[in-house]
Amino acid sequence: MADIAAGGGGAAPKLDELMLAMDVVDTLRHQEGVVEKVLGEDSRDATLKERLRALYEGQGLKVSDRILDDGIKALKESRFTYDPAPPSFNRTMALLWVERAMVGKVAAAAVLAIALLGGVAWWRTASAERAVETARIEMTETLPASVDAAEKALAAEALTSDAQAEATARVAAARAAIAAGDAGAARTAVAALADLRARLAETYELRIVSRPGERTGVFRVPDVNTQARNYYLIVEAVTPSGDVLKRPVKSEEDGAVKTVDKWGVRVPKATYDKVAADKSDDGIVEDNVLGEKPRGSLEPVYEMNVLPGAITSW
Repeated sequence: MADIAAGGGGAAPKLDELMLAMDVVDTLRHQEGVVEKVLGEDSRDATLKERLRALYEGQGLKVSDRILDDGIKALKESRFTYDPAPPSFNRTMALLWVERAMVGKVAAAAVLAIALLGGVAWWRTASAERAVETARIEMTETLPASVDAAEKALAAEALTSDAQAEATARVAAARAAIAAGDAGAARTAVAALADLRARLAETYELRIVSRPGERTGVFRVPDVNTQARNYYLIVEAVTPSGDVLKRPVKSEEDGAVKTVDKWGVRVPKATYDKVAADKSDDGIVEDNVLGEKPRGSLEPVYEMNVLPGAITSW
């Protein structure tokens, strides 16, 4: 059996003796039940010492009486026991200094979070303010200026009474929407002004279709009068450069408006028969211009007799 610290002659305890005494105290502390039982019975220290000796000997260690006595005494005096300092400003500052790296990271993260939150809040506020200012400028400056410019342009572009009346009505609608503060309606009205101007600027001929394999004219038998017939000539809008335009056309048969590149214009039977005779001699309609839409007008000026009404399918 190993003989540990059998009791050297030096006055100062050796390091191994001190460490062993600390181990004794630690053993006593972990054997708290045994200690409490022994001390609670008010037994003599000798009884406790023998119990400790037996414990160490069971581990193959021989411990001197002096070490055992020192351990028991240290336990009673609470030596080798750490008692934390009571809370205080100095203690708090010391702990912060010890954990300064972690504290610095936490502080930096907190500062960054505050900055981000502040930045987001500022961005939202600034965005809202910009949106309000943009809307104000649009309603007080941009849209009114667009209406004024469109009014001047239409005054120069509209050359017929119906075109002038339409321009006046659309300008009034746009200004009413602006006065009411209805931005959506005002934008729509300004777009309608631009559409009217483009429509007035258009020029084209209404040419009667006479290509092989395509109908030049058709007739319908009305449901309400099976003894009558409605006659139509098929036309298309051709620009001076030869382009074929698509036009919005309302069908009198179902009331639907469709954008088409060919449609049927209703004509009297005499007009229909005249075109049919023109085509019958050689398969070509020489006199193929039904009307012409001049710049500044809304509707074509017809060169043949026509009737109100149109169709978009046949």
